[in-house]
Amino acid sequence: MLVLSRQRDESIIIGDNIIVTVVDIRGDKVRLGIDAPTEIPVHRREVYEAIQRENRAAARLEPDDALSLQGRKAAKPSARKKT
Repeated sequence: MLVLSRQRDESIIIGDNIIVTVVDIRGDKVRLGIDAPTEIPVHRREVYEAIQRENRAAARLEPDDALSLQGRKAAKPSARKKT
């Protein structure tokens, strides 16, 4: 991990197009401003981890589970008569 010291209104640049600026410092809290392209998602860590958990849970759903989430029941396969 790279550790940098910055004061208020100072920035760091990540890659060519992400700028992180120290906006405010109050006690033990630091407010950061992040300027990044819209195609790059930016989340707080706890939000990112929650999204990942939800994505993993959704990937484990069975087709019937997804239908029940929509308030529908799965259609039963029709029985064919052998002739």
